[in-house]
Amino acid sequence: MRVMVTGSTGFVGFHTVMALLEAGHEVRLGVRNPEKMRRVFSPFGVEKLDFVEGSITDEVAVARALEGCEGVVHAAAMVNLDAKQADFVRRTNVRGTELVVGGAVERGIESIVYVSSITAIYTPGLERLNEESPLGRSSNGYGQSKVESEKYVRGLQESGASVAITYPTSILGPDDPGYTEPNRGLAHFLNYMFYETSSGYQMVDVRDLAAVQVKLLEKGGSGRYVVGGHYLLWKELADLLEELTGQPLFRVNSPSWVMRLSGDLGDLAKRFVSFELPMTREAVTYATEWVYADSSRLHRELGFEFRDLRDTLVDTILWLYRAGYVDRKWADKLLARQESP
Repeated sequence: MRVMVTGSTGFVGFHTVMALLEAGHEVRLGVRNPEKMRRVFSPFGVEKLDFVEGSITDEVAVARALEGCEGVVHAAAMVNLDAKQADFVRRTNVRGTELVVGGAVERGIESIVYVSSITAIYTPGLERLNEESPLGRSSNGYGQSKVESEKYVRGLQESGASVAITYPTSILGPDDPGYTEPNRGLAHFLNYMFYETSSGYQMVDVRDLAAVQVKLLEKGGSGRYVVGGHYLLWKELADLLEELTGQPLFRVNSPSWVMRLSGDLGDLAKRFVSFELPMTREAVTYATEWVYADSSRLHRELGFEFRDLRDTLVDTILWLYRAGYVDRKWADKLLARQESP
């Protein structure tokens, strides 16, 4: 199968391309920067790639990229939490979804995967999140764009189009071209401090997400799938990181009200600074009021099982060390285990 992949130089897109190639499929990449594409893929021995240059809002480029393809994975999305860019982010992501997913449906392509986000169906206070959960509400442009794009894609499904939607939780793993937020968060926990607060953290290995998307392409058809991975209370995650690395974390007990206050202050600061701040009210809501994302449908319909969380954390910490994001002490025990007979 020849599969067109958007967002191929991003974390999810890159691993999806690699999984597709390993499964014997052909790929065509939609890329904005061919030089970046070469930098991302060449270290992994992938030198010759079929690609079309252009953005996801370039109607002509998207049409060229879709031509002759039998499958599509739409993983591209602009992620920018700057309130000043909210409308631009929303318009870009929604229009890109219309052109890529809508264009694939118009051309009769029946193996289509749209990579959504658990944020599209996240609402605090629910018992759990699943494919039947109502659409969420978000205060930033990125979150709003995922909800609007979700409405559009669900409309295609209701009209009979064969589109599968995936809802990943926080995505961790090695080989992250963009050093995305969850991996940056893990590095922060190791290098600086770990916040123990209410609720917990749910994470999925990027390689598992890529494998799910390959399975969905090969299966074809329509459906919605939560890709939840593993859930741990914050204390459980801290304990596991200390066990794996053999190093103590600098733990800070942060009651939920303190975290919420920090988020409010972060939102206030964003009115006066142009860079992204990790402590936003929305981020704090996820951290202190997380709702478990249930992957039962994925297990039932695809027979898919997530890899051991320990393997994900080990591989990610080793990659963070080798990429220069965390101090060597966090990797010493893991390296020694790899070298032992």
